[in-house]
Amino acid sequence: MNWSETAWRSIEKIYQDIIEMPFIEELSQGTLEKQKFQFYIAQDSLYLEHFGRTLALIGSKAYDTQDALSFMRFAENAIVVENALHESYFKEFDISDKGILQPVCHHYIHFLRSTAAFESVEVAMAATLPCFWIYKRVGDHIIHQTEKEDHPFESWIETYGGEEFGMAVEKAISICNKAAENTTPEIRNRMKEAFITASRLEFLFWQAAYDLNVWL
Repeated sequence: MNWSETAWRSIEKIYQDIIEMPFIEELSQGTLEKQKFQFYIAQDSLYLEHFGRTLALIGSKAYDTQDALSFMRFAENAIVVENALHESYFKEFDISDKGILQPVCHHYIHFLRSTAAFESVEVAMAATLPCFWIYKRVGDHIIHQTEKEDHPFESWIETYGGEEFGMAVEKAISICNKAAENTTPEIRNRMKEAFITASRLEFLFWQAAYDLNVWL
């Protein structure tokens, strides 16, 4: 069993909780309240700006040139391609601006940025993997349950359940497996810990949107 298989096994309960949470169920059915989706898109847009910078930082620290290029491309996709999707949603769902980082988004991006800055590059790579892998699994889950015709969130579903995103996810998994294989048992364990923490934050990110969780 390689590192990614072991890591995914450690978050199976978290992933099950994610696909059963009201946010995902209502998103799949197309019944999610507009205000909750607005909150989610605005926070996700802010998140992706920082996520893209984190990916670029990891790329600059990668030992292998091809891995460095891959993370730079991931960063470009996060900042440019996905941001364009969000801009279309800003118009469609009447979102005037992104607002400020709310508590869970703030915590998530600072976890990723501090991990990228102060941990080994292998641990940093593992911390970013749930944002790829869980989104792909959730996208596939929704696609298999959804009638896409006239679905209000069709663009979101097609992005994360699509083939192009799937190729990026497989690449990110492959890079993490290679990094784990070529490092020490201690760093492999820290990679898994970072992977689990980021997976928990994925759950909390969606829950925060459903609860409209803002600063006091």
